[in-house]
Amino acid sequence: MSETARPTIGAVVLTMNDRPVEFPQALASLLAQEGVDLDVVVVGNGCTPDQVPPGVRTVTLGENVGIPEGRNVGAREARGEYIFFFDNDALLPSTDTLARLAALLERKPDAAYAQPRICDPTTGETLRRWVPRLRAGDPERGGTVTVMAEGVVMIRRTAFDAVGGWPGHFFLFHEGIDLAWRLWNQGHTGHYAPEIIVNHPATDPARHATFYRLSARNRVWLARRALPAPLAPLNLAVWMLLTLTRVRTRSALRASFDGFREGLRGGHGERSPMTWRTVARLSFAGRPPIV
Repeated sequence: MSETARPTIGAVVLTMNDRPVEFPQALASLLAQEGVDLDVVVVGNGCTPDQVPPGVRTVTLGENVGIPEGRNVGAREARGEYIFFFDNDALLPSTDTLARLAALLERKPDAAYAQPRICDPTTGETLRRWVPRLRAGDPERGGTVTVMAEGVVMIRRTAFDAVGGWPGHFFLFHEGIDLAWRLWNQGHTGHYAPEIIVNHPATDPARHATFYRLSARNRVWLARRALPAPLAPLNLAVWMLLTLTRVRTRSALRASFDGFREGLRGGHGERSPMTWRTVARLSFAGRPPIV
């Protein structure tokens, strides 16, 4: 991109027409962005999108195909050298947010993706799961990261296409780890930019009825798809230990182990393990892929 060219960004937003207040506000903040050429695509996941302003293109899916596959559909339609994935209940509090993220990726050609700091709009809180590294106690510490919070992230188009996009069959949960690992395996890195703020309500992922089952199933799929054979059982052993430590109710624990067994039965898709060089790079960056 030349010094005078404006970055081109394809923004992908999913909807199920279930957020009549938040969704229009999210789109308004997106369309207010300055200093970029923006192409916004709204994907109706099992619905025809409502409340879509002029100038925004839409895709209607006859059924809910899940978040990662819905985003893949949107990414195939959206035009731009960068793709910005944006949750439909998030807000861009500044009109230069996208321009700053694109400028960051322009300055860091090794980075395939850039994640801003996500904050609750009322409390200013940044949840630990939004901080894409192990030591999440200080959300204002930026730098190179090995995973991502997939709901608000900008990804370089060429890198995204080269690895085949999101793992669509995951439906929900952990697709960001899978994508980040594949990007790293192609020699890229990721960057967390806490100085760039995006607002998002601090919700609990366990509000989804399928959270424990799908989270466990996708953990198994992730290990079976992406890790060298000796590391997969180590990764899953760490996950089981953490599950036993963190899950408080018997029903949630039962759902977790149902998902674990479902993952072991198959369905993880094509196996493409990362190289040992990638294992070393991830470990050196602060997150060995057994955690």
